[in-house]
Amino acid sequence: MRAVDIILKKRHGEALSGNEINFFIEGYVNGSIPDYQASALLMAICCNGMDSRETSDLTSAMVKSGDIVDLSPIKAVKVDKHSTGGVGDTTTLIVAPIVAACGVPVAKMSGRGLGHTGGTLDKLESIPGFRTDLSMEEFIQAVQAAGLAVIGQTGNLVPADKLLYTLRDVTGTVDSIPLIASSIMSKKVAAGSDAIVLDVKTGNGAFMQTTEDSFALAEEMVEIGIRAGKRVMAVVTDMDQPLGMAVGNSLEVKEAIAVLKNELSGPLKEVSLYLAANMLLTADACSSFEEGMKEAKDALESGKALNKLGEMINRQGGNKAVLENPDLLPAAEHVISVRSDTEGYISSIDTQKVGISSLITGAGRSKKEDKIDPAVGLVMKKRVGDITKKGDILAEIHVNNLKAYEEAAAVFHSAIHISEHKPEPKPLILGTVTRDGVKRF
Repeated sequence: MRAVDIILKKRHGEALSGNEINFFIEGYVNGSIPDYQASALLMAICCNGMDSRETSDLTSAMVKSGDIVDLSPIKAVKVDKHSTGGVGDTTTLIVAPIVAACGVPVAKMSGRGLGHTGGTLDKLESIPGFRTDLSMEEFIQAVQAAGLAVIGQTGNLVPADKLLYTLRDVTGTVDSIPLIASSIMSKKVAAGSDAIVLDVKTGNGAFMQTTEDSFALAEEMVEIGIRAGKRVMAVVTDMDQPLGMAVGNSLEVKEAIAVLKNELSGPLKEVSLYLAANMLLTADACSSFEEGMKEAKDALESGKALNKLGEMINRQGGNKAVLENPDLLPAAEHVISVRSDTEGYISSIDTQKVGISSLITGAGRSKKEDKIDPAVGLVMKKRVGDITKKGDILAEIHVNNLKAYEEAAAVFHSAIHISEHKPEPKPLILGTVTRDGVKRF
């Protein structure tokens, strides 16, 4: 078998066999197949696509390229949640404690933020003392004791994805549903959970900006999960504006705590409850979505979910006193308002620009090696559909570097579009994808 023959086969639009895909991935990871041949195959896949069987075989080959997490010591159905990435998307900090409080263990491996999207690990590490670098033994013990834990990915989890992702980024092959789906699902399958709920974002702040592409990605990932023997479903949710009002690490933790303390309602709470209910249903912890929603609401409103977050923080070395006193979290030296220069309705928000504005303050990374400032970011004061008068506060920018404020404020200002007509409201939940098919709302 030769790499060049596999490249030519896909270049001609033919389906690759499982053996051909395994040969290529193994060869690329062990170094016998060079970058230039891997780049050629990625481009052929990007141009000609893959069918569902091929994409599943690619995912399986990537999973087998490294370690596979064994969560069998945790004697229950383990459930995981994955978001395709957004702005102000703090659902993990709310959903995981809710689900754990309902008796379903959540053993989650998360990533860091890059570009305009935030990362769960960065948010949690803004809590003083919180560790995301637990050993596998510590990870399992934490889930057994508290019902949940969130850590970073192990060094040898899906090395094929690390190599291919870096290559895709510099060869113009990022925008390919088979490559995106296999990248996400290889990590989810290797992470060892039994049940997976996927939150596929759609809109101007999401990786997939059209509804059709988002549903196509959701269908592909659900199919991969089913073929891998996982219980899996996907929810397609709106990202045409930030989900929460806070964008920035400690600021988002504060907002999540406020939701768990029943002090804050809105889209972040609504989507979190929806995801939690589906996680319970996918893990067979309830007999219907309605029952799952009732259990999730009870866990939130009773304070049990907040207590679970406290248990997780304590188990992972953090100071759980932040739950009662969020002022213990890192705070920026300067909080400066961005004000409206006109009046009307907020007609739309460029969510990606909001994320970039937060990144400029120091809350995000342009490159993986960049350091972040956990204290900075922004808190929005208006959402799409809200009325604003000239001089009203649109957002508060939290900065330690005053030079960063001017640029961040200018970018944020350009993200807000105001008109004299109130826009039609859009749904937060656009539909679901399960083994039974697609439902659009």
